[in-house]
Amino acid sequence: MLVFGAHPDDAELGAGGTMAKAIAKGKKIGIIDLTRGELGTRGSADIRDGEAARAAEILGVEVRENLEFADGFFVNDKAHQLAVIKMIRKYRPDVVLCNAVDDRHIDHAKGSKLVSDACFLSGLIKIDTQLDGDDRWQEAWRPKQVYHFIQWKNLKPDFVVDVTGFLEQKKEAILAYSSQFHDPNSKEPETPISSKNFLDSVAYRARDLGRLVGVEYAEGFTVERTIAVHDLDALI
Repeated sequence: MLVFGAHPDDAELGAGGTMAKAIAKGKKIGIIDLTRGELGTRGSADIRDGEAARAAEILGVEVRENLEFADGFFVNDKAHQLAVIKMIRKYRPDVVLCNAVDDRHIDHAKGSKLVSDACFLSGLIKIDTQLDGDDRWQEAWRPKQVYHFIQWKNLKPDFVVDVTGFLEQKKEAILAYSSQFHDPNSKEPETPISSKNFLDSVAYRARDLGRLVGVEYAEGFTVERTIAVHDLDALI
């Protein structure tokens, strides 16, 4: 599974529990950050690089790369799509998770559409790509599913993942971004995500989504196409 986020910490906030649970079951997970979050009010790109590495270590993520797109200004064009396609073809995931389809931050919806479009284009054999420093052509690869996590806005999920037992690990990964989230001793300017209310919302949103399906904690996702299950026993 490959998880894309427009900014470092998007993946942890949206799908940290899902990633932790998958890794605990032996799955290999990679995170691709589209930007370094250099326009963020608090911290800096260099600080966030270190925080992202620490968060990946807490979750047990196999690989993490940053495409270094321009925070706030990247667009969904050929150059950006090809950069994402290279990552998809490099890691060949069956499942891709990415940003919310609609959200407060403009990069989230942009990143969502960019990754979704790249997942489709990555399966076209007439699009040629090479990794930097490698003279071999990459083989076409299209993920089987693209799912979008939920971020600031309370979007209605199409399905939820039971993350009971993994919320504390998710919170620890989020708190690795100490420059971004609530710290009563910080002298940095306040932002919407640095409030205690936002940090508390990680738990109460997970609890509310879990309540909907009869589990303690859950994370929600939206889909672009119909999901199939082998039989009704696959549903809880």
